[in-house]
Amino acid sequence: MPFAPPPSPSSPTRPPRRWADRAFGALAGAGLFAAGVVFADYAGPHDGGNVALAETLSVEQARLLRSELDETPDRPLLLGGEAIARVSRLASPSVVHIECVYRDEDGGAVEETGSGVLTRHPRWAEEDGRLFVLTNRHVVAGAEGQSGTSRIDLRLADGHTVRPIRVWTDQATDLAVLEIYNRDLPAIHFGNSDALEIGHFVLALGSPFGLDRSVTLGIVSAKGRRRLDLGTKDLINQDFIQTDAAINPGNSGGPLIDLRGRLVGINTAIASSSGGSEGIGFSIPANLARRVFDELLTHGRVRRAYLGVQLDNGFDRGSLASVGLDRLYGARVQVVKPNTPAAAAGLRRNDVVLNFGTVEVQDLDHLINLVSLTPVGERVQLTVLREGREIPMTLALSERPEPTKQR
Repeated sequence: MPFAPPPSPSSPTRPPRRWADRAFGALAGAGLFAAGVVFADYAGPHDGGNVALAETLSVEQARLLRSELDETPDRPLLLGGEAIARVSRLASPSVVHIECVYRDEDGGAVEETGSGVLTRHPRWAEEDGRLFVLTNRHVVAGAEGQSGTSRIDLRLADGHTVRPIRVWTDQATDLAVLEIYNRDLPAIHFGNSDALEIGHFVLALGSPFGLDRSVTLGIVSAKGRRRLDLGTKDLINQDFIQTDAAINPGNSGGPLIDLRGRLVGINTAIASSSGGSEGIGFSIPANLARRVFDELLTHGRVRRAYLGVQLDNGFDRGSLASVGLDRLYGARVQVVKPNTPAAAAGLRRNDVVLNFGTVEVQDLDHLINLVSLTPVGERVQLTVLREGREIPMTLALSERPEPTKQR
C-alpha cells in the first residue's frame, strides 16, 4: 500500500443504521466527556497558558450543563460535542492556509497548497513576540533557492494574506518553520506527544481541498510508525503517529491536537490504495517537531547527535538464536567507525543495543530517532547485549558530521 502526502476524494458513506449509530454515538460522547469536557482541573499556570484553556468550562458551568442534560438520553453525546466545538473554536484561528508557487525544471508554474499552524518559541515569546508557522517542508520546498521566481502566501484567520520573513527547513524530518511579522492571533502550544496513548481522541485541522480551517475527529490508532516509503530517501527521522482522523490533500502541515487544544502532531501523509483518505493518516510527533523548531531557530540548522555506528538492516527473528534473545528487539551493530562516541565507549561489531537511557530499543530506526532527539554532548547510559551478557556502558554523544542514515 503506497504512502504519500495526502491526495483524493473520500469513499462513499454507508447507509445509516439508526440504533447502532445512536449507541455508538452515546459511547463516543461519554468517552469525549471523560477526556475533554471538565477542563477546570487542568486550567492552571502549569499548562503553559494554553490557548484552548482560556474559555474552557468552569466547575460550576460543567455542573449546570450536566444538570440541564440530566433528562436527555443523548446527554453524553451532547457533552462530548460541546467539548469538541469549544476546542475547535479556540484552536482554529491558529491554523494557516499555505499556497506555494514556483517554477519546475521545465520553467512551468507549479502551485502547492497545504496547511500550517501558528506557534511561538518560549525564548522569544515574551521578549518581542516573534510569530512562526510550523508546517511540512514538502509544502514549501519548491520555493527554496528560487528567489524572485517563487512565492509563499500564508492566508491567516484574520483574513490577511502575508509572506514569510524567513524560512528554515529540515529534510530529515520534512518540517519547515516560517517566520512572519507579529500579529494579534493565538499561537498554539506544544503538548507532550509521548504522553499520547492509543485510543486517545485527536482533531486534525487544516485546509483539505482548500477548505480553510476544516476539523476532523479521530483517535490515535498507533504510535512509532517507521520505515514508511514516502518517495524520498531524505526522510530519515520517522516516528509517526497513526490516526484515523481524516487527512486529505491540503491537510499537509496542519496540526493534530488533543482535546485540550495542545499540538501533538503535524499531519504529513496517508496510506491509501485509492489515493483518497481511508482512515490511515500519519503525523510527525510534536516532541520531534519541537526539537527541530528549537534547533532551526537557535542554530539555523538541526544539529543531530550520533553514535558512530552502522546498524544491521538484516537483524530479524532469524537472528535471535545467534545473539541469545527470545524476542525481537534492539539494534545490532554492524560497523563501529573510528574516532566516534561508539568507538570511545567500547562498542563492538555484533553488539545489540537493548536500551538507550531508560528506553527499550525497538529496532534500528527507533534507535536512530532516540539518538537524534538527544542533545549533542549529552552522556547516555546504554545497555548492550554481547555474547549473551548484558553490559552497561556510558557514552557522550557528538554531532553527526553528515545527515545520512549510515550511523
